[in-house]
Amino acid sequence: MDKLKCPSFFKCRGKEKVTASSENFHVGENDENQDRGNWSKKSDYLLSMVGYAVGLGNVWRFPYLTYNNGGGAFLIPYAIMLALAGLPLFFLECSLGQFASLGPVSVWRILPLFQGVGITMVLISIFVTIYYNVIIAYSLYYMFASFQSELPWKNCSYWADENCSRSPIVTYCNVTTNTGESIRVNKSWVDVNSLNCINGSEIYQPGQLPSEQYWNKVALQRSSGMDETGVIVWYLALCLLLAWLIVGAALFKGIKSSGKVVYFTAIFPYVVLLILLIRGATLEGASKGISYYIGAQSNFTKLREAEVWKDAATQIFYSLSVAWGGLVALSSYNKFNNNCFSDAIVVCLTNCLTSVFAGFAIFSILGHMAHISGKEVSQVVKSGFDLAFIAYPEALAQLPGGPFWSILFFFMLLTLGLDSQFASIETITTTIQDLFPKVMKKMRVPVTLGCCLVLFLLGLVCVTQAGIYWVHLIDHFCAGWGILIAAILEIIGIIWIYGGNRFIEDIEMMIGAKRWIFWLWWRACWFVITPFLLIAILIWSLVKFHRPNYAKIPYPDWGVALGWCMIIFCIIWIPIMAIVKIIQAEGNIFQRIVSCCRPASNWGPYLERHRGERYKDMVDPKKETDHEIPTVSGSGKPE
Repeated sequence: MDKLKCPSFFKCRGKEKVTASSENFHVGENDENQDRGNWSKKSDYLLSMVGYAVGLGNVWRFPYLTYNNGGGAFLIPYAIMLALAGLPLFFLECSLGQFASLGPVSVWRILPLFQGVGITMVLISIFVTIYYNVIIAYSLYYMFASFQSELPWKNCSYWADENCSRSPIVTYCNVTTNTGESIRVNKSWVDVNSLNCINGSEIYQPGQLPSEQYWNKVALQRSSGMDETGVIVWYLALCLLLAWLIVGAALFKGIKSSGKVVYFTAIFPYVVLLILLIRGATLEGASKGISYYIGAQSNFTKLREAEVWKDAATQIFYSLSVAWGGLVALSSYNKFNNNCFSDAIVVCLTNCLTSVFAGFAIFSILGHMAHISGKEVSQVVKSGFDLAFIAYPEALAQLPGGPFWSILFFFMLLTLGLDSQFASIETITTTIQDLFPKVMKKMRVPVTLGCCLVLFLLGLVCVTQAGIYWVHLIDHFCAGWGILIAAILEIIGIIWIYGGNRFIEDIEMMIGAKRWIFWLWWRACWFVITPFLLIAILIWSLVKFHRPNYAKIPYPDWGVALGWCMIIFCIIWIPIMAIVKIIQAEGNIFQRIVSCCRPASNWGPYLERHRGERYKDMVDPKKETDHEIPTVSGSGKPE
């Protein structure tokens, strides 16, 4: 045996034959890349990408945006922004990760000066991962709370106050004094003094729905503001722990285990949405809700408003999860010749069609809620947390068999969130694997579980009585324009500095040569349209920036300052790493900058068999290099 050449998936040690997977169980014997591993099946990858892109925003944000921005007319700017901004970036990131088989930090061997962009992506993903699992914990809590004969928020119970009511409540009225005068007083004062209001003098205000008070007083035990931290809400902490245990269990073998879990978590939400749509369509008032969403209420004059186009671009950008690092990380496990172009088309279209489909399921039931409460749909429709944990639970509580529909809905939110969380954690572990491959080969399980434990502990502040303020703060600062900065620098670095034509040649090494007409659209987007569109969105976001508040409660100055510190901590690595790379380079300042703007000598296809003539002289990608080693040009020759 020692005289024979071992197959690529064996390691030979004298006369002993040991499979690679016996030491490194996240790598299969048939994997093309025996160092990092590959997806077991193409469907594992596609479902993971769909699960990553399709998240909570597709259910609780897109339907509201559509309704608020002209109904069906909103689909026009939405589709245009998909073509101009979403799809070009999505295809770029998928191609980038697949070509080099590297995660979001190490892949910047393509342009060492911009390595900080990859660090920014990973850090923002870490911050978002902390609070995203808290939302999953909310879904778990509501799902468990639904296992009762009657939903606990169906009626005002022991936890409610005098404002809890589905109908308007009297706040002020006129009473007659002993002298015969009529004065206006608070209704509670009238009740305390056993007086009667003068008929017709009552002033009404909307009551707080039972589901709203349950959300604030029971589920969150919400304090009066961020200043009042309060105690850890123990049942939310347990739900958060359970959420992290699920994530850790799904990822203990990396993509080999998560790629199997997504067959359920990525497909199940579609089953639930279909069931909810069928149920909603049979309810009275459903047609009214759907017409508000996308039908008769379409308002094409809204297309003249810049805010509508900004909302469409922003929703596409965040919905597809570009510039978070996850697309690069997941694509890095593809086989080299996988058709990443068709994958990008399939995933992007699936994501957008899911958003539209989810709107029908949501608005059919909200239409029924408006019908039975005698209100307009505009009075019951909500977005974000208010839709998921107030408006929709309120509607489900009015349905026959409410607990069943509630369990189904919150289990759907759970699976939607878990898919995105799997990819976010995989982004972190892939980054660690690229930086410390030997450690991850032997200790993938402890490292993965260690990451989950640390993130769980960091998330405990989000399940205190002030937890919702922390969740909103992180979302407001970290999931906003920091990602836009990373995306702009990513496309400028790869297309303008590395070279768009060179990058297209790299892609053609994977998917085969294409006619020039094929690349015409992608060149137009990558070189001009997409970067300028992202810059416009960034400027708009900064101009429209406002201090965060939750439930009309403003954040304290120290909270706002903390939010700025979080996002600055994420993006400051862009200039820091650029300075570090320039210092490490040789020559005068101009020569150093030029050197850092060239690909590192270990940039290129990970496996030697895929390098061809263009990258035949590249250094082994497993070796870390500096700029003293000649870099490789697009032709494959040292510079």
